Amino acid sequence: MRALISVYDKTNVVNLAEFLVEQQVEILSTGKTYKVLSDAGIKTQEISDYTKFPEILGGRVKTLHPKIHGGILGDREKHKAEMKNLDIEPIDLLITNLYPFWETVSSNASEEQIIEQIDIGGVALIRAAAKNFRFTSVISSIEDYETLKAEMIKNNNKTTLEYRKYLATKAFALTAHYDSNIYSWFLSQSKNDELPEFFTLYGNKVQELRYGENPHQKAAFYSNEYSKYPLEKVHGKELSYNNIVDIESALNIIDEFEEPAAVIIKHNNPCGAAIGNNVFEAYQKALSCDEISSFGGIVAFNQEIDLKLAKKLNEIFLEVIVAPSVSDEVLKVLQEKKNLRVVIRKSFQGNAKYQIKNVIGGFLVQESNDSKITTKEIQQVTECAATEKEEKDLIFAWKVCKHVKSNAIVIAKDGCAVGIGAGQTSRIDSVNIAVRKAGEKCKGAVLASDAFFPFSDSITESAKHGITAIIQPGGSLRDQDVIKTANESKISMFFTGVRNFFH
Repeated sequence: MRALISVYDKTNVVNLAEFLVEQQVEILSTGKTYKVLSDAGIKTQEISDYTKFPEILGGRVKTLHPKIHGGILGDREKHKAEMKNLDIEPIDLLITNLYPFWETVSSNASEEQIIEQIDIGGVALIRAAAKNFRFTSVISSIEDYETLKAEMIKNNNKTTLEYRKYLATKAFALTAHYDSNIYSWFLSQSKNDELPEFFTLYGNKVQELRYGENPHQKAAFYSNEYSKYPLEKVHGKELSYNNIVDIESALNIIDEFEEPAAVIIKHNNPCGAAIGNNVFEAYQKALSCDEISSFGGIVAFNQEIDLKLAKKLNEIFLEVIVAPSVSDEVLKVLQEKKNLRVVIRKSFQGNAKYQIKNVIGGFLVQESNDSKITTKEIQQVTECAATEKEEKDLIFAWKVCKHVKSNAIVIAKDGCAVGIGAGQTSRIDSVNIAVRKAGEKCKGAVLASDAFFPFSDSITESAKHGITAIIQPGGSLRDQDVIKTANESKISMFFTGVRNFFH
């Protein structure tokens, strides 16, 4: 049996090579790997001596040789005579890992340094060995060093076809992942604003989930180098599929604010959101929006939780609490709730560049909704002007409304959502739900709509309950009717020119 060892990451390679020598396996190795093994007293033949051809081009070419690839790819039955005539010995085992391309990108290296870390020979070796899995074993992960040992011990220094096929599956997953990283980097360097012609989707399984949206559905969480798993659970049960979906919704809203903010999510919609002088005040205000719906919800903050807030949070049943940090003292208080999950968000990066949604026959890709609106960018379209306070509340309501399922209506007052109407099939239904939830808090409050009003009925209903200002995208055929109704109702209205549907 003959093995080729060519690894960038040399962790545990000496130990593995010692095992192979004990099993009477002949070892070939490349440059630096050869030196490490030789220095450890392991008998090995350097690849250049074996091929009678030196490594060239600064190490760019060392294993790209017919004796190497012929030995890996040769069919031991069909190609036996040809291999003998060409003096090509079979290579039964490949042990390799790849240049750290993504780690180099992440280190803010120069373009030249990044290009040099695009592995050519290693990928070619892995693909060749994986293709010829009927005869060749490919170890492309340090994690499989021990499984290889166990396999060989169990099978008298051989590997089974089933095991080799398992290794080949892992190998092709690795090269697909590796090439996706390279492609993604090249795309990031492009100045073309168009969506790419090809879109690669990959990920590493971070954790198994108990189940999906429902108990009969299997689920797992996957992540990749571009979107590192940002959550660290420090207390409570494992996160569920629905927990993670709701956490994302909470964090998307939290990311809209620089001020201390709190948001409460239930079934992927906010049932409370507020800003305050501190996160304790923000939470109290958010909870006041809809305390009944908040029961069993997910709460997220953009600042550290203090002891006073922790005690307040323990007063009701919550599924998950998310914050950038908690002290040991605070965590001890939160741990009094055995089923409460406490999660630390390790980064506050914005949304990914693209959003992806599975559909029948494929998937949809769109740019993430990173639209931002300030008071300077909204257009007053009514005779009645808004006060400075109302304008601030309008912007607050607009930021929350962006993340409410369409048709979406958010009523806000004093930096707090007081009524939310989500996911209805008509806009007037969403308005009716929002004003019902807000009740008396509607008086003097403002209202945001994620899309234009097709009719003036929503304006009339808002006026009945004391709404004083409205923000909406505009663009309806009946805009003038809507503006007229607002003027008659003494409501100030602003257009953003931006629609925020969220399906």
